[in-house]
Amino acid sequence: MTSPLLDRFLERAGLAPDARLEDVVGAVQGIPYGRPRDRSPEGVLTDWTGTCSTKHALLARLIRERWPERDPRLVHRVYRVDRETARDRYGAGPAAAVPDEGLTDVHRYLLLRCDGRDVAIDVTFPGDAPWDGRTDMPLACGPGRDHPAGLDPDAEKAILEAAHCDPEVREPFIAALSHVS
Repeated sequence: MTSPLLDRFLERAGLAPDARLEDVVGAVQGIPYGRPRDRSPEGVLTDWTGTCSTKHALLARLIRERWPERDPRLVHRVYRVDRETARDRYGAGPAAAVPDEGLTDVHRYLLLRCDGRDVAIDVTFPGDAPWDGRTDMPLACGPGRDHPAGLDPDAEKAILEAAHCDPEVREPFIAALSHVS
């Protein structure tokens, strides 16, 4: 039994109704990076674009519906990025948006249960290495402090952003990431 969201996703992604978890993870990862007009899983499907927050929210819902035993959990990481790291990881455009002193961002990723342990899943950027179905994916952010999301992940992320980020510095960086492939 599937839900309307899962059915719509499978159709939009060109996946069969019996798609494997790895295929669903790969299809969400393949969605271009960018802010959908409606910052929700439904908005990602409508605009076929998403950020770390919206793509991982979509993936968590899909997994909860199809593979609830995988216990998907959203995590927010508060981390610092400097210009050199941004250039190495994302390219010249995003690096140019990082001030000399760097910036603080909040990144969202997903944890799943695999073979009795937590595995990190990060589907933020389409060009990153695909998930092998067993091991951690590299996170699209640097080291930082993790905050497990609770019942209202979007509100919780907004609180972390308000506490740690300067929107005048962060927003140009996020916009520049839309050009990362």
